[in-house]
Formats: sequence, structure tokens, C-alpha cells
Amino acid sequence: MSLKNFYGDENSTRAYLVAAVLPGEEDSIDPSLDELEDLANTCGFEVVARVTQNVKNINGSSYIGSGKLTEISEMAENADVDHLIFNTELSAAQFRNIAKETSAAVHDRTGVILEIFSDHARTDEGKIQVELARLRYKLTRLAGKGTELSRLGGGIGTRGPGETKLEQDRRAIQRRMGQLQKELDQLEVRRKHQRSSRQRKDALVAAVVGYTNAGKSTLMNKLCGTDIPAENRLFMTLDPTARKLDLRDGISYVMIDTVGFIREMPRHLKQAFKATLEEVVEADLILHLIDVSDKEAAMHRQLVDEQLAELGAGAIDTFYIPNKIDEKSEVAYHDLITSIRRDKHEDVFEISALTGQGLPALIEAMALYAEGRMLTFVAEIPYSSSELEAYVREFGVVDKIEYESEHIRLDGKLQKSRMGPIAAYVQD
Repeated sequence: MSLKNFYGDENSTRAYLVAAVLPGEEDSIDPSLDELEDLANTCGFEVVARVTQNVKNINGSSYIGSGKLTEISEMAENADVDHLIFNTELSAAQFRNIAKETSAAVHDRTGVILEIFSDHARTDEGKIQVELARLRYKLTRLAGKGTELSRLGGGIGTRGPGETKLEQDRRAIQRRMGQLQKELDQLEVRRKHQRSSRQRKDALVAAVVGYTNAGKSTLMNKLCGTDIPAENRLFMTLDPTARKLDLRDGISYVMIDTVGFIREMPRHLKQAFKATLEEVVEADLILHLIDVSDKEAAMHRQLVDEQLAELGAGAIDTFYIPNKIDEKSEVAYHDLITSIRRDKHEDVFEISALTGQGLPALIEAMALYAEGRMLTFVAEIPYSSSELEAYVREFGVVDKIEYESEHIRLDGKLQKSRMGPIAAYVQD
């Protein structure tokens, strides 16, 4: 993604990452900045250096100390660094005060994530969700004159609206947010109808979840033969994708690909993507992918589980799927498996979604899980209704069949909604 469209000079991408480190956060700051650097790179920045300051409390006026801010500003100017990216969501006052002390453009973690989401949204719903999130984010900053990553403010490196336009801009944003929310509400009605249709058909739904860049789209493509864009970039998939997966006769799923999770997911995005994330809550089975080539695999697993619990999906049956097993970090793998076993989770399937390693075992487990949700029956079917054998094979499972003199004795499994045609022949 090039930033040329935003501020005219595609070479002006040099950036410092800036972070305040509270007591007890010393061990977690490097992984957090690693992730911020990945986000910045995805957004087109060239990260030149990281600058941290150990603090007892976050400075409400400028996030870091005023002396440190002056030092960073001078460093940036001397190094031809045009952007400061702060590892937090800055308040309007912090934006304003920081902007007064530096000639560099000021951005925060939330703004960078919103820009990536804006670039990757493909469907009308995704675009509406992202625009709504950006407007909510902008509304909280109208009181200040800080700079932000926002096309609405005129682009990267531009000042916010003037104070005399404050109320006018606020009303315009609120009107637009109202329009977008109505559109989202209409789309949610359609989504509820789709979910209701699945339930009436007893179609099992499997939601593919995981930290961003865990390999969810690659797994969907491998299982379902789809062509969902799958690159080694953060947040490649924003729009939920539903595809049917036929495992064998009578066994199928509706597979849902979901937006990736991340630490400190901006609240504006959580609000905007609430309806999309509810697809997970309605699932019968969760396939939780974890990238074991990432040294933070165990932490990513825990964070996603926590966010699933917040959504109300914590009690849904879950398969834990260590992915990229062919590239695994031994330490990360060991820590992940230890954490899964400690939490007493038993359904673990190691795969490489890219190469297909381990997928047969996962598919078999999904098939057995689906069978376990079916009704088991024994039926004595007259030969005059022998077509019911084919019916059971198409929509269920035939465990045993015997062709007796007067009827066909069939032991099998079917979804409850499919029992009607053979109900009269089922033995008590």
C-alpha cells in the first residue's frame, strides 16, 4: 500500500515508533512494538527506530514526558523522520499537545489499524463498517488540532478542522454516522435471515477464527476450494465469507471466515464489526487457528479466547489448530501446547494450511463431530420405498444396512429436520 495518495510524496514514509512503558510491562513492550511495526509496514511506513520511555504513569497531556517529547521531536527532525506513531490510542488533548511540539505528523495505533481496514474492505458492508469506525474515531478528536491517518481530515499529515467549524463538523459526522448505522441495521436483518435459514436446514456452521495473519483464509481456500485473498499481511480478510464444505455423503458444514483478532483492538472497530463478529456466536463449532511460527503463539491463543468469551462465544465447542506446523518455533509450539493442556482442552489438530499437512485428521474429526450431532435410528424400510436408502446416504450416514426378505433394515444417522420421510419406519 502506497501512502502517496495521502500526502503526495511516496518517499515521506520514515517513522519512529513511540511507546511509554509502565512498571510491569517491560517484558511485553517488545512484542507490542513488533506488532506495531508490522501494522506500520502494512500501512506503508518505513520504521526507522523505536523510542521508549519508562514511566510510572501515562502523561494525560502528552502520553510521554514533555522533555522526552522534545527530545524525540529533535531526533526526528535531524533524521528526516516525518511521522511519529504512538503505541496507544491518543486522546484529543494528547494529539493536540504533541502536534504543538513537533513538525512530524502524529499518528496512533488505532489510526494505523483503521487505515489498514479501510484499504482492505471489499464488500459494501465492510466499507460501511470501516467508515463508521473512522467517523467514531474522528468524532472523539474534533476538539483538537492534531494530525491523524484519515482521509476525512484531508489526508496524512494535515491538520484537523478549525475550531470555528467544530459544531458544524460534529453535526455532519453525526448525520453521516446515523445514515451508516441504518444501512448496517438493514444488512444485519438480512444476516439474521441467513442464519435462521441455516438453522432451519440444520446446517452445521464452523467459524474459522484466530489472530490476524494466522492463516484462516488459506485454510478456507484449502478446504473449500475458494480463492479468498490470502497473503502474509495483517487483516487481509475483513468481510466474512461463507462457503459450503462437503466432507462426505450426508456430512457438510457452512464455513465462515472471520476478521482477525489483535491485541488492543480499537473499540470503534469492535462496535462497527459487532454484527459480523456475531457470526461466531451463532456457530456450532469454532476452528481456532494459531500460528506456531510466531513466538507469541500462546499469547495470541489466550487473547483470542478472551475476546471470544467477551462476545459470548466462550462455551462453543472449539478445535484448537496449531497452523504452519512445518515452520514452527519449538519454543512457541511448546508454550502453546502447554497452555492448551493446562486449560484442559483436548481437541488439538496440528496442520499446515498451506501444504495440507494434517488436514485429513482435521476433516475426519469435523465429520465425526457432525455425526455426533445427528439422531441415531434403526428403520425397517419396505422395498416399495427403497429410494429412502439413497435419501439417507445423501443427507445422513448409513452405519449398517441389511437386505432382509420383507424390508431393508437400516441403521443410520440424520439431522432431526431430515427425519420426516423415514419417520414412519423408525423402530422404537
